[in-house]
Amino acid sequence: MEDTRLYIFARFHAHEGHERDVAETLRDEVPLARSEAGCVNIDAFRASHNARLFFIHSCWKDEAAFEAHAKLPHTMRFIERVSAAIDHPLEVTRTRILE
Repeated sequence: MEDTRLYIFARFHAHEGHERDVAETLRDEVPLARSEAGCVNIDAFRASHNARLFFIHSCWKDEAAFEAHAKLPHTMRFIERVSAAIDHPLEVTRTRILE
């Protein structure tokens, strides 16, 4: 049986002085995404040697579940908030397990 799960890696490098904004935005978003039916798991991380660098790693039931997540109002608010606090274009990578 084919594994349909989709794994997401997202990177966020905060503008200098906006580390708290990024951290708070991630803390607000993760529980909302975690409660979605298609979310298998989601966690946010901060780099151990760079206080301005954050990541999200999530797993979704399938591509359709992630697409539904991307269209939700809380996700769109998250993208707007985090985009204002980072110093680069949003980086989201969709992956599958290498078998």
